[in-house]
Amino acid sequence: MLPVARPHRHDVLLAILGLSGGVVLWLVGIHIQNGPLFDAPWVSLLPLVAVSALELLRRSVPCTALAVGTLALVADQFTVGSLATLLMYTDLVYAAVLYGSPAASRRIPVVTLLATVAATAGFAAWVPSPDALLIGIVIGMVLVGPALTGAAVRNHRDAAEAARLRADQTALLAEMDRVQAVAAERSRMARELHDMVANHLSAIAIHSTAALSIDDPGTSREALGVIRRNSVDGLTEMRRLIGLLRDGDTSGPPSAAPTLGSLDALVEQAGANSASSGLTVTLDDGREEPEPLPAPVELAAYRIVQESLTNALKHAVPGPVTVRLGRSGTALTVEVSSVFGDRPGPRAPGSGAGLVGMRERVALLGGTIGAGPGLRGDGETIWLVRAELPVEERTRRS
Repeated sequence: MLPVARPHRHDVLLAILGLSGGVVLWLVGIHIQNGPLFDAPWVSLLPLVAVSALELLRRSVPCTALAVGTLALVADQFTVGSLATLLMYTDLVYAAVLYGSPAASRRIPVVTLLATVAATAGFAAWVPSPDALLIGIVIGMVLVGPALTGAAVRNHRDAAEAARLRADQTALLAEMDRVQAVAAERSRMARELHDMVANHLSAIAIHSTAALSIDDPGTSREALGVIRRNSVDGLTEMRRLIGLLRDGDTSGPPSAAPTLGSLDALVEQAGANSASSGLTVTLDDGREEPEPLPAPVELAAYRIVQESLTNALKHAVPGPVTVRLGRSGTALTVEVSSVFGDRPGPRAPGSGAGLVGMRERVALLGGTIGAGPGLRGDGETIWLVRAELPVEERTRRS
């Protein structure tokens, strides 16, 4: 046996008020019909009690309550009648449309309209007088009026629910966008931190290892000088990054992002850091007319060169390290080559995050990048990093 839902407190109140009002009308002798089949006034209390009880079911089983209530209303027509029974029946029609199934909410207004038209036509054929039209209007008020009211309220309720769902979906999409933006920003911060600090820390690690392994005052003094210089530069870069991340930090002038114009200083610094390792770093700018490029392109090119020089400092065999810039059509070409082989002496450990960061930067700009061993013109094996970056003002997130 299926459990019946507990009646809503408003439905209980409607049932009590309807029953009480019907009993009061019965006690004072107010009826709506004369000369019924059952003229004993107490008989009208039976449909009244039945409809009052059905008010308790107007939400849980609205269509069943309407069907049984229709039978009770028909039975009420054979008694002296009660206005309370009629009013509570109109509420059952309203509730059936409002709380019933979607199919029922569509069909009940149509059925009530057809029933009103049929009843009006029937009375007009039976009693050919203007009173038939009046009866049709009353039937329409009892059936069609509550049905249309219920349909209007239900449409507004469904529209409000749809709006709430859309608002929830919008909030969910906004939260997803926020999470993705946070993840993207964290990834960007990780790339910036790695690119800014890795070069200096690699130089410090290599020269500190050399100072510890070679017992020579001159070598140790030179290594300490390189270590101090890279420590200061690394701290400066760290302060710059922290200043950019701290909200409301206006204590100093804003720091501009590195550009291709800063490559000379970067190459000079890399040459000083790697001189003790037997590396010679040179810059070959093959562009005919160097011109300012979009800021994201210049920053990406600078970071690619910086990371490539860091990798050369950690892994390259003594020999030339060449940085080449070129322009082919709408793309900026960046190449960094170094001698590839088994390197003697101290080496700094690598995590592989630098190559990942370079690929991410190039992918954000819609360019291409490759890194791996190759052959130089004289047959010597080299490690080559080559990237092509579109120079148009567009970025593509992948």
